[in-house]
Amino acid sequence: MTFISGETQLFPILGDPIAQVRSPEFLTKILHRREVNGIVPPMHVAPTKFQEVMKHLRSVQNVNGVVITIPHKIAALESCDLVSERAQFVGSVNIIRKLQDGRFYGDNVDGIGYLDGILKEGFDVADKRALLIGAGGAGSAVAFEILARGASHLSIFDVDETRLTALITRLESRFPGKVSIGNNNPTGFDLIANVTPVGMRPSDPYPVQVEHLNEKQFVADAITKPEVSPMVEYARSLGCNTMVGAGMFNAEAEILVDFMLTEHDV
Repeated sequence: MTFISGETQLFPILGDPIAQVRSPEFLTKILHRREVNGIVPPMHVAPTKFQEVMKHLRSVQNVNGVVITIPHKIAALESCDLVSERAQFVGSVNIIRKLQDGRFYGDNVDGIGYLDGILKEGFDVADKRALLIGAGGAGSAVAFEILARGASHLSIFDVDETRLTALITRLESRFPGKVSIGNNNPTGFDLIANVTPVGMRPSDPYPVQVEHLNEKQFVADAITKPEVSPMVEYARSLGCNTMVGAGMFNAEAEILVDFMLTEHDV
């Protein structure tokens, strides 16, 4: 049971929408398991108000960290005074720690959580061909981690061509010859990874052309509501091994708390 007092630390999570996130409950449970008097309250913040809200959170003295989710991860980079080399490279932030002097220090551990979750399900991306859907904040982090873990090639598709081209350019500078602009046809790939909100609404199309999937492919999704996305459900019907969004979240949750509770400055 959660008890709140005047000494409770706040680690709000900001998103739009926010109803689908599992972080408030599960991250709060991790904090309490570690005997930290803290909670992770959800905050539904529109993109037009994001920077204003972040500015005000700086002045709330018992806000000691902020969790960032869709669609604010790229915008959150601007809200930080310092960011990790990884966050700077992928151009987005999903976790922020308030330093002792009040500055915001950001990182992005989405890629670590996503790939750790896939690995837990028995799939190693090393020397494999991967198709990634999504070049946003989380997608950028996942793309970086896929290549950092030794994928033989990564193709990326996103409806925002400007954002996609910018990501490809950054990745090509670090991983030359390993990345290309793709489409939503999964033919020829070992890993198919969706890191977009597509699939959350009943009216959404599939993120990829599911009729081209086969049982030897590994299919992963980042969304947590519904628990089993339509794409994953279809893939399972073919016999594919899969990871649902909860797999990413569970792998990432402890990492997020570790980051927020780190006492030393950078």
